[in-house]
Amino acid sequence: MDLVSLLIRVVVGIIVVAPVLWLAGRGLAGKEKAKFTDAIWIVVLGTVIGAMVGEFAGIMLSAIIMFVVWLALIRHFFDCGWAKALLIAIVAVIIFVIIVMILGVIGIGIISLGI
Repeated sequence: MDLVSLLIRVVVGIIVVAPVLWLAGRGLAGKEKAKFTDAIWIVVLGTVIGAMVGEFAGIMLSAIIMFVVWLALIRHFFDCGWAKALLIAIVAVIIFVIIVMILGVIGIGIISLGI
C-alpha cells in the first residue's frame, strides 16, 4: 500500500465525496445528526479501510465488505438505522451523478483525456 497514493485518495475523497455525502445525510438524517465533520470522517475511514481490505481480499469480496463498511460508517456517524444509511448512500450517489452531469454539460469534466 503506497501511502502517498492513499493520502491523495483521502484528500480527493474529502473534496469530492464528503460534501455530497453531507448533503444527502443532512437531508435524510437531519442537520443535528449529519455534521460536515462526520462526512469527512466517513470518507477518511472508508478510504483507509477500503485500501487495507483491497490489499488482502479479492475484488468481489472486498466490494461486499466495503459496501457494508461504508453503510456502517454512515449509520454510526449520522446516527441512523441500516435502511436510512442505505438510502443516504443511494441519494449521495444520485446527487454526485447529477453534479457530474451538470459539470459535463458546462464543459468541466472530472476526467480529462487531454484531447
